Amino acid sequence: MSEYDYEELGLVAGLEIHQQLDTETKLFCESPTTLREPEESDREITRYLHPTKSELGELDEAALEESRVDREFTYLAYDTTCLVEEDDEPPRRVDEEALSVALQIAELLDVTVVDEAHVMRKLVIDGSNTSGFQRTMLLGQDGEIETEEGPVSIVDLLLEEESAQRVEETDDGVVYSLDRLGIPLVEIGTGPDVRTPKQAREAAERIGTLLRSTGSVKRGLGTIRQDVNVSIAEGARVEIKGVQDLQGIEDIVRNEVGRQAELVEIAAELDERDASVGETRDVTDVLSDTDSGVIRGALESGGSVTAVPLFGFDGLLGREIQDDRRLGTELSDHAKRHGAGGIFHTDELPAYGITDGEVAALREAVGAGPEDGVAIVAADSETAELAIEAAADRARTAIEGVPEETRDANEDGTTRYLRPLPGAARMYPETDVPPVEPDPSDVETPELLDEKADRYVADYDLDPGLAEQIAFGRRFPLFETAVERGVDPTFAASTLASTTTELRRNDVAIERVADEQFLSTMELVESGELAKEGAPEVLAEIAADPTLSAEEAIEEADLAGVDRETVREAVVAVVERNADQVETEGMGAFSGLMGEAMGELRGKADGEVVSEVLREEIGKRS
Repeated sequence: MSEYDYEELGLVAGLEIHQQLDTETKLFCESPTTLREPEESDREITRYLHPTKSELGELDEAALEESRVDREFTYLAYDTTCLVEEDDEPPRRVDEEALSVALQIAELLDVTVVDEAHVMRKLVIDGSNTSGFQRTMLLGQDGEIETEEGPVSIVDLLLEEESAQRVEETDDGVVYSLDRLGIPLVEIGTGPDVRTPKQAREAAERIGTLLRSTGSVKRGLGTIRQDVNVSIAEGARVEIKGVQDLQGIEDIVRNEVGRQAELVEIAAELDERDASVGETRDVTDVLSDTDSGVIRGALESGGSVTAVPLFGFDGLLGREIQDDRRLGTELSDHAKRHGAGGIFHTDELPAYGITDGEVAALREAVGAGPEDGVAIVAADSETAELAIEAAADRARTAIEGVPEETRDANEDGTTRYLRPLPGAARMYPETDVPPVEPDPSDVETPELLDEKADRYVADYDLDPGLAEQIAFGRRFPLFETAVERGVDPTFAASTLASTTTELRRNDVAIERVADEQFLSTMELVESGELAKEGAPEVLAEIAADPTLSAEEAIEEADLAGVDRETVREAVVAVVERNADQVETEGMGAFSGLMGEAMGELRGKADGEVVSEVLREEIGKRS
């Protein structure tokens, strides 16, 4: 894809980074922050959510639109779910551990911490919170990070509760899991200082590195999410939610610039054509005998077909504005919000069983000429009426230009309509939680990850590559604990970085091994009770059955250590089997025989001991 001239287009972008904190308990109750499997749920809670007015008597537009979609929300609860999560009890005081970690992040971002933090309620009625709002508090403002293309300001740092996790959509609504709801989360908002997709990625990468430097943030898919705000000079601010990875940020910004640029050109063309949107109407009679399976299915179920004439839109509904997404797709996204499967439009017809004659009849029925477009929806009568109105509204905004809105990130780097941008009416005070007075002086500034890697090289004589691997990995706190407990630094680092990676590639669920089990395994190696080469097999045994102790895993794997005499017996057997090779090659046979000897001992003996004995036995025979 060719790059745009971002300066000429007037690209302005900013980021919102959401990062879960790795605390023992949730932000407003004592429930653990461990995720559960849906099948572990022991009960369900059902809710319907509705928008409420703010203290100023205003309704948030995004919440109002969401309420027009009639949905039932089901929540999976667990034996660890508390009454706060169920919205049956007021929240408790802000978790001190979460506050401490958030203040460490404030130090790293160089933000000014507020004197008094007040908890607010942020209206959310998409079902992701049982209460209908999310609790959030402003902790700091006016920070800054550096990128190669210039500084990026940090506008605000917030501490808030994570939303419930979406499990599935059903015919009636959405099923959420309450295990994630309430996990402490920091939200970091940058200023609109980003001018290129590359800078957006770099800024997100820098913030992510600072967050991981605390050693107290959760790692893995879904634990950090990036929202991106993008606009161009003739476009509008668009918030894109749920970008999962760094490359995705760069792709999303680039594609959104392209989408807005195309929409600006379409609006200019529509203006030249003096385009307008007509009245929606029922056209069921026009298509009552169609061979289209989609339309016939709707009609046979008692539904109807609705249409809207789009005067001056011919040829523009099918115009591509992102890869495999067209202006018609934008209209379809809005229709889908009201339960329709999508729309058909005349730029793509005849097709889908709809004939030329039916297209002509459709145009005549709504008063559309050859320079005009027509969009239709087939569904149950209520859905068809709401969906075609939504599509018509989106067509009207296409005449005006680029609409301000919130969009959802797709995996391919494109986006789809989600809801209108939220306004100030969605925020109001939380009266059940007293304010807190953050004290940054009580917090020690964390060591940055690159500084940590340098220290590992200097203090522990680690290879620079291994030092960086462990410092930037998720287990550096465990590495430091292991070294404090007497484990050899190089062995600890390679076990927690290289060995875990290799096991994961072999489909071993290494994430099931607890920190203490890692430590016990490494300490057994250090004490000589387990050969270094046997550690991977012990960890694999524990991953298969996390109830095992390291000692029990050694027994399960039959890896109890052997004495030097047993090692010698095994080595002698290997040497004698390969007597001709030893006689011919002498010490040149060492490498091949070493592998055979280690296999013979199956990780029961340390490689250094095996190597020493093997050299002795080869020396005797050459």
